[in-house]
Amino acid sequence: MSDIRPEELRTAVELSSDGKVKSIVVDDGGSMSDVQAGIEFIYNMREHMLDIGIATVYLFTCYAIYLWLKKLMQP
Repeated sequence: MSDIRPEELRTAVELSSDGKVKSIVVDDGGSMSDVQAGIEFIYNMREHMLDIGIATVYLFTCYAIYLWLKKLMQP
């Protein structure tokens, strides 16, 4: 059986109908660490190398146009 619990059991703060705090649940047993999240991010980034390359070329192109326009505007 899966150990993923329903969303209401992982809720950090539960409020009563009058707006007062009813319960606070801290559950970090199933969450991943920052190091693991970073490793997964870098691993999954391999799938988007073309997107990252296009975005980088676009960034440098826009910056070059900005510098060129800035040079044209100076007296």
